[in-house]
Amino acid sequence: MRSQRRRMKRSQAARLVAAAGVLGVIASLGGCSLAPRYTPPQAPKVEHFVEAGDWMRAHPADAAPRGDWWQAFDEPTLDELEQRLSRSNPDLEAAVARLSEARAVALNARSEEFPTVGANASADRERSSANAPLSGLTGHQSSPYDDFATDLSFAWEVDLFGRLRNAATAARAEAQASAADLAGVDLSLRAELATDYFELRGADATTRLLEDAVRDYDRAYQVTHNRYGEGIAAATDVEQANTLRQSARAQLAAVQLQRAQLAHAIAVLVGEPPSLFNIAAGPLAGSPPQFDPGVPSTLLERRPDVASAERAVAAANAQIGVARAAWFPVFSLSGAAGYESTVASSWLRAPSRFWSVGPTGSLPLLDAGARLAGTRQAWAEYDEAVANYRKTTLVAYQEVEDSLVGLHRLAEERAADEAAAVSAKQSAYHADQRYAAGVADYLEVTTTHTAALQAERDALSARVAQFQATIALVRATGGGWMDGARSR
Repeated sequence: MRSQRRRMKRSQAARLVAAAGVLGVIASLGGCSLAPRYTPPQAPKVEHFVEAGDWMRAHPADAAPRGDWWQAFDEPTLDELEQRLSRSNPDLEAAVARLSEARAVALNARSEEFPTVGANASADRERSSANAPLSGLTGHQSSPYDDFATDLSFAWEVDLFGRLRNAATAARAEAQASAADLAGVDLSLRAELATDYFELRGADATTRLLEDAVRDYDRAYQVTHNRYGEGIAAATDVEQANTLRQSARAQLAAVQLQRAQLAHAIAVLVGEPPSLFNIAAGPLAGSPPQFDPGVPSTLLERRPDVASAERAVAAANAQIGVARAAWFPVFSLSGAAGYESTVASSWLRAPSRFWSVGPTGSLPLLDAGARLAGTRQAWAEYDEAVANYRKTTLVAYQEVEDSLVGLHRLAEERAADEAAAVSAKQSAYHADQRYAAGVADYLEVTTTHTAALQAERDALSARVAQFQATIALVRATGGGWMDGARSR
């Protein structure tokens, strides 16, 4: 009897050793992956920006803190609005939620690589049908009986060919792309807010200019009307003076409409109803600061959209491994151990114990081309992601060049517009003097004053455009680095 027990123990030990060996082989094969070795896609190489000129070169890194770049404009109201945007913008809140969702998906994909363990317990009272198939062979009568069961179970898909690991890698890359998308949304919203703010300040400056013009034209109209009453001026002079002031009023109304719409847009950006939002009028003060665009190679590290596009390529590369793994068998281990009895008093005793453990494998043999189509789809999605990455980098370079050339040409335009405004004001002054002396008609006065007002508006527009081009440069380079900004 004892020798029989020894043989049984040796047999059980041999089976345990064999099972451990199988698990070891499975674990060693678990490092296999069918995804191509990932290398980031090559972007067009650009050594320098054509429009950079004598701009100072910098060497920022993606991990460097960007800082609150809008503070370089030295506008306390803009600073306060940007803080309100951080707290209440709906688009930003949605992007944060999308990032949380993507991270949860990545965590779920990662969990698929590990075994699952569950606990079950049940207490049932059952009655078998006396007329069920083979009921006569079992010897059971149709009387009710109890069934008490409790067990622990586990299941584990052995990832021999990297299907689960590549799926987790793809989900992790997609979560990183979502984080880059969040940074892109944040940058875009802040740039939009700053653009609207300076355009609103330009509207405030234009409003003051037009209000002054309306007052001047009203006085000129009254003087001309009095001269007409005295028989000194012609009726056409009165009508021309009235045309000039009414035209200025129409321009003022249009600018006030634009200003109100800009205020409403800012209200939405900071997450407030336009009817409850108010921003006081203020000056368009100073000139925009100068931001260093850096060297082209760092642009691809700065831009959130470039980072998102590159992570999309990495995710697509991992999905190729998932598609390839579909051609190979899926192996899994499962097991259970517990107690089962028809009598509660013996439920948890040794004779009521049961257990089961064993591997399973499955492989579809005929799928009418489904796996081939899946593999081709994965490769096509990878090629698309690479093309999108290259397009994103090209657009990034274009936007920086556009912003740089805009700043250079706008500086020239502003200087010319301001010089033209000075000359136009002098011309209008001389036309007034000539008209008062009786050597010029009122048409000359009207023409010169209209040109002077338009020249001043053009100069203001050029100043606003400079602010907008500076903000566009910050956006094009992926956000401002405070160390790379300096006042003019």
